[in-house]
Amino acid sequence: MKLDDIVKSCNLHVVCGEESLENEVNGGYASDLLSDVMAHSKKGDIWVTLQVHPNIIAVAKLKEIVGIIMINGRKPEQETINKARSERLPIMTTDLPAFELVGKIYSMGIRGKH
Repeated sequence: MKLDDIVKSCNLHVVCGEESLENEVNGGYASDLLSDVMAHSKKGDIWVTLQVHPNIIAVAKLKEIVGIIMINGRKPEQETINKARSERLPIMTTDLPAFELVGKIYSMGIRGKH
């Protein structure tokens, strides 16, 4: 499934990285602990988090995550946006809580284990 399909189905706001919305999503991971994401996420995952600081971009690139979704109406810091743009990494936001967003993504066929 393409990242753009998730954006449209979940009514996500794309903050940056529009040029990479055709990336293939192979799975998903939801966590707010960077060490947990580094240890357990997989290449091709979409990451659901409430973190907004620039360190999430480094973790996402390290793990080859295809996009980051910030929940609960959180907005990324400007430095986070700047780093994501330079890496061509999509950042999306939603007002939904993690539980509801992950449920929607799961119902679309995206799983945590792949």
